[in-house]
Amino acid sequence: MRPMVLDGPMGTELAARGVATPVPIWSAAALETAPDVVAAIHRDYAAAGATVHTANTFRTKRRQLGERWEALARRAVRIAREAVPRGHRVAGSVAPLEDCYRPDLSPPLEIARPEHRELARTLADAGVDLILCETFPSPVEALVAVEEAVATGLETWLALTAGPEGDLLEPAEIERTAREAALRGAAIVLVDCVALGRIDRFVEALARSGVAFGAYANAGAADDRVGWRSPPPPGGPELYAEAALRWVALGATVVGGCCGTGPEHIAAIVRRLRSR
Repeated sequence: MRPMVLDGPMGTELAARGVATPVPIWSAAALETAPDVVAAIHRDYAAAGATVHTANTFRTKRRQLGERWEALARRAVRIAREAVPRGHRVAGSVAPLEDCYRPDLSPPLEIARPEHRELARTLADAGVDLILCETFPSPVEALVAVEEAVATGLETWLALTAGPEGDLLEPAEIERTAREAALRGAAIVLVDCVALGRIDRFVEALARSGVAFGAYANAGAADDRVGWRSPPPPGGPELYAEAALRWVALGATVVGGCCGTGPEHIAAIVRRLRSR
């Protein structure tokens, strides 16, 4: 069976197209300032061959946006749904409540649980096909987010990150958390937001877990030959696609792109999958 192809990042693609992504709301700012660009990015990923599209809800939370959060979360889902072909799936993104690379900032569970519940329920009501809890460096917060997403009745995926340098989690922690997430109802567990040159050992750990798994990596650092820079160096998308085929050979059922990738990386993956 051919793996599902997840789209690539929204935030770095917005930046590449000249759209401001200010902290702390980052890509969510474009829902107000450049919704047409958000829609165009979704369309470009669909044209590249992605069939699972992540709504721009990574930062549509009350703690970052105040009372605007729900309206913008619903707008993000609507933009994605209207931009991609019928039959493609729209995923609602649920991110860590604080920094993806600072697990020490993860709030206490009595705070984290209701906040994740609030967004998960809104995404379900807005009509997403699945919920993607993504870029979690804290296994504890990740499992709480999974529980609240699963409680909506929607298919739930979890993506864990060890950070760009691969030093926030050990492979054994990702393997163990994948099993725990599956017990709590996660359908697929992925690793994301790790530099391409460092991600394979985490993908291998997921392959050992016995859980359905996938991966989407950062396109390296500024000095990598794959190239997280603009414009990317020649051959970067093809090098990324070669790595994705390694993940598929290990059994990955979902592959996509994270920071520094774009539609050209997704298109390269799709070409290689079709030629297998």
